[in-house]
Amino acid sequence: MSQGFSIPRFRLPGLVSAVGVHLPQWPHSLALATALNAALKLGLLEEDRLTPLDGRTFLVEVLDAGGQACFTYRGGRFRPLFAVPETPDLSFRANLSAFLQLLVRQEDPDTLFFQRELAIVGDTELGLLVKNLLDAVEWPRLPGLPSARF
Repeated sequence: MSQGFSIPRFRLPGLVSAVGVHLPQWPHSLALATALNAALKLGLLEEDRLTPLDGRTFLVEVLDAGGQACFTYRGGRFRPLFAVPETPDLSFRANLSAFLQLLVRQEDPDTLFFQRELAIVGDTELGLLVKNLLDAVEWPRLPGLPSARF
């Protein structure tokens, strides 16, 4: 990890989750699907490597915020799901700090998983595929952010 920028482990107050679970969740799904499609359009995600994701459902839960986003990949695009399937193909559950640490590559998913900061539930092979896809992303370098890889 580079010096300077570091996201500490934190947990949002319980009140945030208590309120968050009662708010509409579809905006989260729409925002995440839009961000993933933007990454695809910018070439950060390789479309030919996404074929195995076709028709699969994904759930991302930010536990301490009480929020969740559900989406699928179909027809070459990420699409929000406005209802959570009974059994998504792959679910990721963590507190906000863990997801932020993943985003800036301060921590890798394996470390967070073994520290019980990140729960991954569902199709194991699909989980490894998604991890490898994310690891292959070459994020634009922003000043002050760590440049570590998974």
